[in-house]
Amino acid sequence: MTSQAADGPDTVVASRRSKITPEREREFFDAVLEQIRECGYDSVTMEGVAATTRCSKSTLYRQWKTKPQFVAAALRASRRVRFAGIDTGSLAQDLRQAARAAGDWSGKDTRLLQALGHAVTSDQELAQALREALVHPEIAALEEMLDRGVARGEVPAGHPALEYIPAMMFGVLRVRPVLNGQYADADYLVRFVEAVVLPALGLS
Repeated sequence: MTSQAADGPDTVVASRRSKITPEREREFFDAVLEQIRECGYDSVTMEGVAATTRCSKSTLYRQWKTKPQFVAAALRASRRVRFAGIDTGSLAQDLRQAARAAGDWSGKDTRLLQALGHAVTSDQELAQALREALVHPEIAALEEMLDRGVARGEVPAGHPALEYIPAMMFGVLRVRPVLNGQYADADYLVRFVEAVVLPALGLS
């Protein structure tokens, strides 16, 4: 068998998946996500990731049949709940802490969201993986904060602004680079929470 045949997706997909260590898998995932941030989704290739990580492209094709599957796996593996563990006993303070946490990672995650923008509209698996990795966990954590605030009596149950808080927090992260050419850092997000989010909930 020639090396070209060995490297072809049709051949290697049919092969038994090779075993790679978790550390090596993490290296592959970090490499593909960083290349997406730097170059955009369309410019990333399996060959380019293979070159960066010093492996054969057949190794990648054995693990993941296509680029969308590879990127979806990388997104799911990168899932981190940045808002997890925030519970100061005060909803206003929780939201300020969430703003600071979001500011710490906004540059990296917002770049990734922007770079994947067009691709996720045409690939449902990729879109779902993006939501599972970067959106749903943070929304769930924010909703838990809001529920605790309601339970403590800080905000009335059924307050009309409650359902819009996640959209406010995520919206400003996405929109600021478009409006100002800058990512929403921690100071900006805390000011946003104090000027917009807290008043909407009747808090200070």
